[in-house]
Amino acid sequence: MNLEKVVFGFFVVLAATLNFGFFIGDISDPELHNVYELFAAVVVNLIATVLKFGDRTQIGAVHLATSLVADLQLIAASLTWAWAQYISSEGLTAGATASMVSLSGGALLANVVSIVLLVVETVSFQRH
Repeated sequence: MNLEKVVFGFFVVLAATLNFGFFIGDISDPELHNVYELFAAVVVNLIATVLKFGDRTQIGAVHLATSLVADLQLIAASLTWAWAQYISSEGLTAGATASMVSLSGGALLANVVSIVLLVVETVSFQRH
């Protein structure tokens, strides 16, 4: 068993599950979307991105691209939350929550693509 592949797979799947946990629920209800879960999703996605830098294959490049997309969208979701919570006079409204959750939904899609790539890569792996 290759420990490097285990760690890589762990962070890819953990990034997707944390993102899913934040995303699930009524899109405009701030009570259903925990900011700490969003923070954890951002951190784990950034770790997954760093782990993807070493792969020089074509599928590795697509892995990295999906991870960068997820990072960008999760960071934008975090900035949306911070803006609504600390800067906006309206506070965390249903509209701001919907924007934040929608951005995390885009990141979730990128994470799902990354998991599909991981599964395809694993299934097509041939031992020599």
